[in-house]
Amino acid sequence: MDAVMETYEARDFTLWPTAAPPADGLLPLSGRLSPAETGTAMAVLATYNKGERRRGARDPEDGGELIRRLKATERVVAPGGLRLTDTATGVTAAPGCCVGTEDWRDWLGLATGEEPWLGHDPTPVVEHAGAIVRLWPDEDRGAGRSIDIPRAQLPLLLGSVQEDLAGFLACVGRWAATHVPSTTASALAEKLDEDWAVSAPLPEVPHGTPSG
Repeated sequence: MDAVMETYEARDFTLWPTAAPPADGLLPLSGRLSPAETGTAMAVLATYNKGERRRGARDPEDGGELIRRLKATERVVAPGGLRLTDTATGVTAAPGCCVGTEDWRDWLGLATGEEPWLGHDPTPVVEHAGAIVRLWPDEDRGAGRSIDIPRAQLPLLLGSVQEDLAGFLACVGRWAATHVPSTTASALAEKLDEDWAVSAPLPEVPHGTPSG
């Protein structure tokens, strides 16, 4: 399980160096990102959260101004989500459209029998089968195989996602120190941490199989 960000918003971005997007357009977020890959992630965030341009408003003149606007956003969101891969079968369930990486904690609800919104086109579907959470990569179940997740492993999987996101925040801090003024750099990673609830402890997940 890893947190990924869609990279289409970084196409033709020129205000700071970026890396070529992955072949599938999904950038895994972790502390292993290179400076250029971190630049790609920041280009996505800065562009995606720019909002509707007001009449007469000018475009940012440099990357620092764009990042300052990002920091002033009420809540930073990111196109993407959690991607799950069955390492035994190779089946992968990618996040659908209209979900966000910032909502990664919604997956905690699977442990208690909930079915979080996982997007559309593709439209992942969740089934609860006793001690197993069965995830179909798309609602067209005849198109592929499912991924079976032991319910007891969900806290471990989400803990690994939390560690990766914390590593990503460290990359953001190092990147920002190079590319934006120090007053913004010191607060940018903290802003993402708050908006995405990265550092907050994960709640205890009850053991056993949910009823119903």
